Amino acid sequence: MKFFTEPANLILIATSVVSGGLLLWPVWLSLIETDSYLPQKAIQLINHHNAVIIDLRYDDEFVRGHLPQARHLLFNELKSKITQTVKNKKTPVLLVCQNGKHSSRARNILQEVGYVAVFTLRGGIKAWQQAGMPIVK
Repeated sequence: MKFFTEPANLILIATSVVSGGLLLWPVWLSLIETDSYLPQKAIQLINHHNAVIIDLRYDDEFVRGHLPQARHLLFNELKSKITQTVKNKKTPVLLVCQNGKHSSRARNILQEVGYVAVFTLRGGIKAWQQAGMPIVK
């Protein structure tokens, strides 16, 4: 028991606990963010479940490049125009923005109006491009 009372050993124990926590952090984040998909999993959602892709970025950003088959809706028009774009509220919807922040807020809006399967692209269009996925201009 003397091992746990030595100051040098306490530093080693604290370091190992902190480093173990840091190693587990990404795993914990992936468990709590079940509605946020990395590009590879987003492709499965699109291909196997016919998800509708909604790009929330500004017009100039959308024109510079977007996911294939993405539909463009501005974030501030989402609530008023989503029913015209995705009529069935059970259809999976994948929300895309520049870096993932707007799409998380948009997911909450869609869930409030009754959409059941709403997902976001984790990291946004930047993560999509970094993964080497196709972009349409």
